[in-house]
Amino acid sequence: MPQATKAVIAPGSLEPYISSCVALAQENLRHFSSLAEIAAREKDLNRYPRLERLAEPREILVLDEHDGRPEPLARARAAVARGEVLFEHAAAGEGTRLMLGSKYFLDISREITVERTAHLMSQEAGRIIAPQEVAAQLDCLPQGLLPISLGARHMLQLAFDQHNLARELGESPREVLGRQHLLVVIGREMLAHVEKDFYQWHFFGFNPAQVYFMVQESFHGLNLKGGKFFSDVNSPRRLHNHGQMVMQQTASRQLFTLEGAHAWDKKFHSRGEVADWLQGFADKISYNIEDLDYLTGSLDYHGLGLALELGDQGYNMVMEVSANNPAKPQKGGMLAWDPELNRDVMIESFQLGDIENRDIKFLNRNFNHYPRPWVCWGRIKEQGLPMPVAVKEGFLYFQPVQGDINFLVKTAFFRRQEMRPIRNLKSPAALPLAINRMYAQDCQPGFKEFAQQCHQGYS
Repeated sequence: MPQATKAVIAPGSLEPYISSCVALAQENLRHFSSLAEIAAREKDLNRYPRLERLAEPREILVLDEHDGRPEPLARARAAVARGEVLFEHAAAGEGTRLMLGSKYFLDISREITVERTAHLMSQEAGRIIAPQEVAAQLDCLPQGLLPISLGARHMLQLAFDQHNLARELGESPREVLGRQHLLVVIGREMLAHVEKDFYQWHFFGFNPAQVYFMVQESFHGLNLKGGKFFSDVNSPRRLHNHGQMVMQQTASRQLFTLEGAHAWDKKFHSRGEVADWLQGFADKISYNIEDLDYLTGSLDYHGLGLALELGDQGYNMVMEVSANNPAKPQKGGMLAWDPELNRDVMIESFQLGDIENRDIKFLNRNFNHYPRPWVCWGRIKEQGLPMPVAVKEGFLYFQPVQGDINFLVKTAFFRRQEMRPIRNLKSPAALPLAINRMYAQDCQPGFKEFAQQCHQGYS
């Protein structure tokens, strides 16, 4: 698999990054005569190098949420209340499978009906799904939900949970929210709308100077003519996956804050400033906006308590896994034992060659902790990430993944004693569940009032 170079992980502007991608393709794919040939060999190009030697994982930790130990929970709650945890929210995804545009702005109460849900689910399933069949799965009609977008719901839930934590600890909710730090990653086309959203919601009660944003850049695809790769400006622009997102974070002036009364009052932060900022956190939690369980509980104190303990033991990445359902096995990242590395590793789905879903015993839940997050940040800055390839619409794109950080730092993998299913809003099939989870969020005691308070100006 093509590997990242230092130039790839220092995208101070678009040109150095895409130039390094061209150089990487020229170096590693020069023996191909066409993109069609690369597409035909894509599975082999991205294949994990020791696939045949992998065995079932051996070092999965088990988190028992009923073990009766109060210390990890108390430590986790205190760390959140003191502002020692960085909350990263990845919301730049293109949401192509869902076919509803940016997930951040998806307001189901206004955009979705039972009939439209049935139509989208029918398109995906390749069979007719009647509206009555959809309605039977719902706890409420879409129009019965609060008129709040998924992105705003995401931010509100975190603020609401921290507001309640403060009250439980006998502290001022305003002061606790004022200590928090967020990093919100969005796409270029979303920027103005997200900025407006944060201003309209009064930053959801958070301190604007401590809410960091980053625009994940998209890139034209590469073309190949006469044995030479080049960036083709006539190709569609695409994100280079979430691995590029974390690499971009290591470059200077990529993160910014909105500290004035207007969106143009941006403060861009140097690489050194970001490094210093990261030194202040015991852990970084990386959330994905499509996580539906998050909507009624953004703060997993059991998982955070475990991550903090593992940080004390020198781990800098903690990944949660879930057992695959043998009756209906899912595709996803696979946890396996690599005898050459002598440890468990997480391998992305497109690196698995011809491995069938039923052979994947443990899946990546795509929910990661990064104890002492400056360590991962520094390692990515120095070494970069592997650069798998994908040919889409006749053009070549690199697709680095965030999960490959597990090859750079000491990583622990855990599962819960009580297994939780993976419940994400990735496709139309998940829309009924999403509606039900949003309804459950709306029904939380005090949530509606808290949302109104944030919209009017949190105090």
